[in-house]
Amino acid sequence: MNLVDDLAHAMTRSQIEAWFQPQIELASGRVVAGEALARWRHPVHGLLEPDLFIPAAQAHGLIDELGIVMVDTAWNHAAEWIARGLAVQVSVNASATQLDPVTLTDHIGRLFDRYDLPPQTLTIEITETRPFVDSEDVARRLRELRDRGLGISVDDFGAGFSTAERLDEVPATELKIDVTLVQDTSDEGYASLIEIVELAHERGLRVVAEGVENEDQLRRVEIVRCQRAQGYLFGRPMPAAEFADLLAARR
Repeated sequence: MNLVDDLAHAMTRSQIEAWFQPQIELASGRVVAGEALARWRHPVHGLLEPDLFIPAAQAHGLIDELGIVMVDTAWNHAAEWIARGLAVQVSVNASATQLDPVTLTDHIGRLFDRYDLPPQTLTIEITETRPFVDSEDVARRLRELRDRGLGISVDDFGAGFSTAERLDEVPATELKIDVTLVQDTSDEGYASLIEIVELAHERGLRVVAEGVENEDQLRRVEIVRCQRAQGYLFGRPMPAAEFADLLAARR
């Protein structure tokens, strides 16, 4: 409970940071996007990874507020980098439970009202390990935000509830292939990889391969025509300043 109390204060004291993992455009090798991942710079315990505090935020009703903090942080960094001539997109994770209330989607709508950034500067990655859009109201709000320029990504596809029908429920612009499929070296895994990429391309979705850690995996996702890739081969999550240096070096 002390951790929960600390977390509630942390979000009002700028202790929650966004670290960014680079996403590469395979055709050019450029860093074109970064996934924002939460880190908590605790005044006593130091830098805490999300698995130490995200479950507590979910269990004690703080996950919506944390989602808004991450959206704001990622948006502000993107605006700063774009102003410096470093074209980039940023993505933030959102669970299905965060989409049910209007809090997060309304907040994103107000950001679009207030600021003028290039289309799809911000992408929401919807965690795909459970049914994610259970109501027409959620789908409608996501469609409205997509039409205003929000990118909507179906995360971890290939695990959990992955089906073509589930994919059709989400007004998505992007599909991220789960790391287990990207790293699966079996013939069955390769066949599934091809099938998912074709499914996404039929729907006009951009395809991102997650968890690319070596050259063999990179060649495989290039052959099946993924447009982007993310993983330790290109970089681990890093502080915003370090990510900005990477953008400048790869410009």
